[in-house]
Amino acid sequence: MLDKLKKEVYEANMELPKRGLVTYTWGNVSGVCRERELFVIKPSGVSYDELKPEDMVVVDFKGNKVEGRYNPSSDTATHLELYLAFPDIGGVVHTHSPVATSWAQAGRAIPCYGTTHADYFYGEIPCARALTEEEVENGYEKNSGLVIVETFRNLNPLYVPGVLCKNHGPFTWGKDAAEAVYNSVVLEEVAKMNLMTEQIGSNLAPAPQYLQDKHFLRKHGPNAYYGQK
Repeated sequence: MLDKLKKEVYEANMELPKRGLVTYTWGNVSGVCRERELFVIKPSGVSYDELKPEDMVVVDFKGNKVEGRYNPSSDTATHLELYLAFPDIGGVVHTHSPVATSWAQAGRAIPCYGTTHADYFYGEIPCARALTEEEVENGYEKNSGLVIVETFRNLNPLYVPGVLCKNHGPFTWGKDAAEAVYNSVVLEEVAKMNLMTEQIGSNLAPAPQYLQDKHFLRKHGPNAYYGQK
């Protein structure tokens, strides 16, 4: 079932250690098949060195395992809430990449200080509020997804393809699993740049809005002209 999607999700998962975004099993990628209301996700706690495409787990839109010899990722319910709330995304990534996670642990959004950030994220990368004790004790993973959805109540998830979960770490998404990983790599690099920017500078302010607009909109939206047609 969904062999092509399993291979894509497997390959996307294998990018995480390759790109230095995960240690041990600290991360997961999923990809969705909306026509069948199913998604494929990494199994929980299985070493990347041992993973094979056929190990990917198929889950339905009610959170039930449909196929797979392993249990799905413990973050499955978070991925599901994002797929349900953001109908235009096709892949989701969660990591504990160290610098982005440091911003999350500090409870800080990542400001847009420059054009590298603006090329991929339109404005700051938000940090979701902390979960309450009740939200942690009753449906932690589902509520992690819901608080991300809450954070994006007035944001376009296609224009800001990532978020920091306070005290936890980053989630990113994209049109498919591969693009979601790409955005995760970019988020970590932007987090590094901003950390160094704040160490070097003082009295910092976000890049001018007209510069942010230029860089983001030349790559995204109806009038984009970056790259090849």
